[in-house]
Amino acid sequence: MSGPTTTWTSVSETPLSLDAHVEAVATPADGAVATFVGRVRNHDPSVTGEVTALDYSAHPDAATVIDTITRQLTTDTVRVVVTHRLGLLHVGDVAIIAAAAAPHRAEAFEACRDVVERVKAEAPIWKREFLADGSHTWVGLT
Repeated sequence: MSGPTTTWTSVSETPLSLDAHVEAVATPADGAVATFVGRVRNHDPSVTGEVTALDYSAHPDAATVIDTITRQLTTDTVRVVVTHRLGLLHVGDVAIIAAAAAPHRAEAFEACRDVVERVKAEAPIWKREFLADGSHTWVGLT
């Protein structure tokens, strides 16, 4: 990524860069850049046992769905980017990064939260949770 853009979204099998996401949205007119970094944690409240890893997979249309979401949240003054990791991730690895830039913090916070919530709710991305006891469970399948 180079310089601010109105949309930049993806799914990726490579590690994510917070700095690259901030660069993609920030301009001299912005007083705020809000970011979100979602990491793999060692537990899931809905599962008994310790989580050791997650394996994210996605429908081929996942990037298009995410792009549509960011375009809907991007305005003349608010820019939004988000990337979701795919593949095997271990505890502590970054699974998603979102950034939103705006002239004021309220708009940046709102856009950043909205993009994360919508990606989690609407993007066809699923995860298989691996547990310390050797079992696994799928999350997000309908």
